[in-house]
Amino acid sequence: MKKTTKLQELFNREEIFVIAGGGCALHAKIAEATGFECAYMSGATTAAYVLGIPDAGLITMTEMVQNAERMANAISIPLISDSDQGFGTAINVRRTVSSFVRAGVAGIHVEDQPFPKRCGFVKGKEVIPLEEAVGKYKAAVDAKNEIDPDFVIIARCDARGATGGSLEELITRLKAYKAVGVDVLYAEALTSVEEILTVRAEVEGPLMGTMGYIEPDPTPAQLQEWGWAASFNPGLVGGPGVQGSWEHAKAYMDGPEALRDYEERITKNYRYEMPHMFDIVGFPEVAEWEEMYLPEEQLKKYEDSIGGYDPRASRAPVKA
Repeated sequence: MKKTTKLQELFNREEIFVIAGGGCALHAKIAEATGFECAYMSGATTAAYVLGIPDAGLITMTEMVQNAERMANAISIPLISDSDQGFGTAINVRRTVSSFVRAGVAGIHVEDQPFPKRCGFVKGKEVIPLEEAVGKYKAAVDAKNEIDPDFVIIARCDARGATGGSLEELITRLKAYKAVGVDVLYAEALTSVEEILTVRAEVEGPLMGTMGYIEPDPTPAQLQEWGWAASFNPGLVGGPGVQGSWEHAKAYMDGPEALRDYEERITKNYRYEMPHMFDIVGFPEVAEWEEMYLPEEQLKKYEDSIGGYDPRASRAPVKA
């Protein structure tokens, strides 16, 4: 089954699914290895991990598509990718869709912000006029129908959290976007359970959205009860790694004793068995290929070399 077809099925089935986000191919492989059905490429995480820049409209379409292609082709589950505001007008959106389809991505979300856009969690957002936004989503739908009708177009509406925005404006826009044939509606920056239920009652079709302004975060079970198609977690895989890297670096700078204390705490709190990173990225498969294709004489390299990792000893499946 095509990944695009699988993603359509996920959004349209009765059972909710989780979209696990990161910003590099390793994050995508971790999402798949730990059992998630769908991975996500976050624009903010990509900008930070790949270029070390803020998610403020600075990263280009080419850079985003290249990273999405690496992530999509590292996994067998569907990948959804952030595509900012489509990188221009409705005309640019057509090329954006075409580029992500050919990169192997299963779906993208396009937001109704102007250029330069900014991260949905950053103050100062604006939205473009409704008529212009509708034209961009129509262009996206037309482009995907010409290449792969199963490719998922997600219309992200930022009107709730934008300057001068409101829930009423968000609902009006979501209805207009649905009318031109987008597959999924993405409500950004809802602030309460009441708003979630209001949006669900007012608009048709699969719904998703970030829940960062609602405390506590709704669980997937709650979102399913409220009619959401997906539980969207854009930083689920990538986010904790940043904090872990910072903590480890700070502990090292504080001295060996602090580093040992930090590592001991991590070891004691180690709740889940984790494969070696080399297992996750596929080193055992390389060893199997060597046995299949290389002369026996070349395999002797394992017997007289030094290394802390032997790919031949790691044959257990990575997936949970």
